[in-house]
Amino acid sequence: MTKVINFAHRGAAGHCPENTMIAFKRALELGATGIETDVQMTKDGHPVLIHDETLHRTAGSPEWVKDVTLAELSTKEAGSWFHEDYCGERIPTLEQLLELVEPRDTIINLELKNGVVQYPGLESKVIDMVRRFGLSERVIISSFNHYSLVECKRIAPEIRTGILYMEGLYEPWEYAKRIGADALHAFQYAVIPEFVAAASEQGIPYHPFTVNERAEMQALIRAGVGGIITDYPDRLAELLTAEGG
Repeated sequence: MTKVINFAHRGAAGHCPENTMIAFKRALELGATGIETDVQMTKDGHPVLIHDETLHRTAGSPEWVKDVTLAELSTKEAGSWFHEDYCGERIPTLEQLLELVEPRDTIINLELKNGVVQYPGLESKVIDMVRRFGLSERVIISSFNHYSLVECKRIAPEIRTGILYMEGLYEPWEYAKRIGADALHAFQYAVIPEFVAAASEQGIPYHPFTVNERAEMQALIRAGVGGIITDYPDRLAELLTAEGG
């Protein structure tokens, strides 16, 4: 059986406040072999790790990420919304995450959040930092903005890209080949064994999201997916051990 990548969605988001350093560290402790996170950019051009375009939900502040500087962002508290035990957690930079994983063999899935907000130069900023850390072979860049994925391949053909989509994309493995993408990051219910087999024949793995129930994880493992994106990397680690994958 091909080794399945255990991608911790926004870190161990089922256990810790999402997209924080404590969530990333906890994910590794729980057996994650990959980390999935979201990249946006501050007003002064620093790539930072946060899912929403505004700070409202996780930092209790009305500003948009694009409208604050890194210095301003660093003052925002982003843990207590999840639980008081995490009061004081901050919104990390991409650099902080890459420093954490550099000495390990962890795969990093960087989702570029450039749909609602178009961040000029986000692709090149992210790629430059990945290259600076020497992590090109361990990074997958994904996005719902497929124009952005094409741009990433133009800049850095050596870095893998993954097509994010929901459902109903016809023969997505053919579409992936057309835009030079390397993986299919599909909503979990858009993945069935026949699709996995057809994509595998073209050398394109599925990395479905966001899979939290053990039965669904097990079905996808047995279908032959290349990775699973989950809020609970501990659950997936247990299953992979049992399945020998």
